[in-house]
Amino acid sequence: MTPGLSRDHAAALDRSDPLAGFRDRFHVEEGGPVYLDGNSLGPLPLAAAEAARRTVEREWGDGLVESWEHWIDLPQRIGGRIAPLIGADPAEVTLADSTSVNLYRLAAAAMDAFPARRTILTDDGNFPTDRYVLEGVAAERGGTLRVIEADPVDGVTAGAVEAAMDGDVALASFSLVSYRSAAFADMAAIGAAVRAGGGLTLWDLSHAVGSVPVDLGGAGADLAVGCTYKYLSGGPGAPAFLFVRRALQGALRPPIQGWFAHEDQFGFHRGFRRASGIAGWLVGTPPILSTAAAAAGIDLVAEAGIEAIRAKSIAATGLLIDLADRRLAPFGAGVATPRDPARRGSHVALRHPDGLALSRWLRAERRVVTDFRAPDTLRIAVSPLVTRFVEVWDAIEAAAEGLESGAHREWAARPAVT
Repeated sequence: MTPGLSRDHAAALDRSDPLAGFRDRFHVEEGGPVYLDGNSLGPLPLAAAEAARRTVEREWGDGLVESWEHWIDLPQRIGGRIAPLIGADPAEVTLADSTSVNLYRLAAAAMDAFPARRTILTDDGNFPTDRYVLEGVAAERGGTLRVIEADPVDGVTAGAVEAAMDGDVALASFSLVSYRSAAFADMAAIGAAVRAGGGLTLWDLSHAVGSVPVDLGGAGADLAVGCTYKYLSGGPGAPAFLFVRRALQGALRPPIQGWFAHEDQFGFHRGFRRASGIAGWLVGTPPILSTAAAAAGIDLVAEAGIEAIRAKSIAATGLLIDLADRRLAPFGAGVATPRDPARRGSHVALRHPDGLALSRWLRAERRVVTDFRAPDTLRIAVSPLVTRFVEVWDAIEAAAEGLESGAHREWAARPAVT
């Protein structure tokens, strides 16, 4: 094996890693599992556990209802801390609800702004929930969802979007980083194609925020949503965020009106008068415990800097791809992620007919935690603030052992969660 693909080389990369110290700020069990599933659920920041304890014991326990003086604008304050990570103004971002609910609200508002247009455009590689939500929004308005057949590895392109645009498309919605292949879409070029056709763009940043550079403002994006529990390590069920370009905040009408969006929330008026700005896109009482905990991971990403995070992600996923080519390709595993580092996010997809069995065997027998996406894709994610290069090396070696011996085959039964 060449020196660049040895475990010693991986260890040397860890010793020179400028982000290595961040690992100590997460709950990591030394000698525990090799965790490479941060694109599903990010590891726990120690500060998040402390924030949860403080919120429960001091703010809720001691402060009781008086703590609402601090909690009332928490979603907007923490949303403002996400804004620099996605190239937005703090006044354009707020935490709210779940990604799916936010996607529905923004998609519905966009469609209602174009009564003469009845089509939503997306691609077949978009996350299933996104496609389900968009299909429902279009159907509610007597319209249709037009689905581009994108390349399964390289994802949707500006050329394909331009070809699919016509005078009936009100909204085009895509994931910036593909949940399956990690293809990194060209937001600026796709956005330009949609604008030229007279539509609005709605981006899902769930697999992008905290792992790749995002510039909503520079790309002229209109709307965006995203979760906080992947690379932002907000925790299971952590609140999502939404972005509405400042010029659209008053022009579009949210389909759900709630008291947190009222201009005089505690006036308890009979009729609804929407608050100006991003506050008008809130609905009801936010989940304070999970919102407070989510801030910790956001702050860690901001402290590390997206440039350093991106550099490590590219290096670690590049090592992973090289190792997969050398060690797994002889056993029928193929890389299904763009090889150009500028075109991929922070996970690598490997296709193999026994992908599910291999994923389950790795967890049960080698304590290597990856995940699986039907029908045949094993996903291995790099969480740059936590993942070590030697863990990437060990994971691929373990996978090679399983495929070579055939020991993984007995784990083929499908569990409830993959």
